Amino acid sequence: MTASPPIAGLLSEIRFDANGLVPAIAQQHDTGEVLMVAWMNAESVTETLATGRVCYFSRSRGKLWRKGETSGEVQNLVELRLDCDGDTLLLLVDQSGVACHTGRRNCFFRAVRDGALVEIARPEKSPEQLYGHGHQH
Repeated sequence: MTASPPIAGLLSEIRFDANGLVPAIAQQHDTGEVLMVAWMNAESVTETLATGRVCYFSRSRGKLWRKGETSGEVQNLVELRLDCDGDTLLLLVDQSGVACHTGRRNCFFRAVRDGALVEIARPEKSPEQLYGHGHQH
């Protein structure tokens, strides 16, 4: 996918790391809920801006990861923001359903309370509901 001139200008402002990646924070656009953190490369940024559906780069799989392609839990882009240093993206999204592969609304479901790490949110969907039997995230 070739970047259009405005997208190419944005890409030149992003400080990708040595592996060509930049961290991306996904935040629900209307509530401010922080949903997840993932990685993007130039191709996934370009596709996200072109399609309006968030696409990440999966480091474990070594390929593009179109959020929701196996689970149906899609993230639609509302706005992409670049931080002051150009080395982190903030994606304001409209998350359909749950964002976490564990079936929780967001990935930040563990908190330190009274010196112990505790779960503060239960799954809303089972991994089987999201991915079918035997799927590994």
